[in-house]
Amino acid sequence: MSPVDQMLTGAIALASFLAGLFFFRFWRQTRDTFFLYFAASFAIEGLNRIVLGLVEVPDEKAPLFYIVRLVAYGLILVAIWQKNRR
Repeated sequence: MSPVDQMLTGAIALASFLAGLFFFRFWRQTRDTFFLYFAASFAIEGLNRIVLGLVEVPDEKAPLFYIVRLVAYGLILVAIWQKNRR
């Protein structure tokens, strides 16, 4: 991975964690699980990006990384579904 790719991966990880903290702050104020699911999703995505940046992976398209992303995006779908169910 080139230095530019590593820098961009780190920037995406930082942005994901900041978005997660943003949603966590709203969860603390409202105690609405919608925001908690979003915070967890962005935290998972940030961790996934950190692992991609630190570990020498031959291919980012490995199934393991897609499963992690599927869990993160699944949390967003569950949050939206629960919010609209009521």
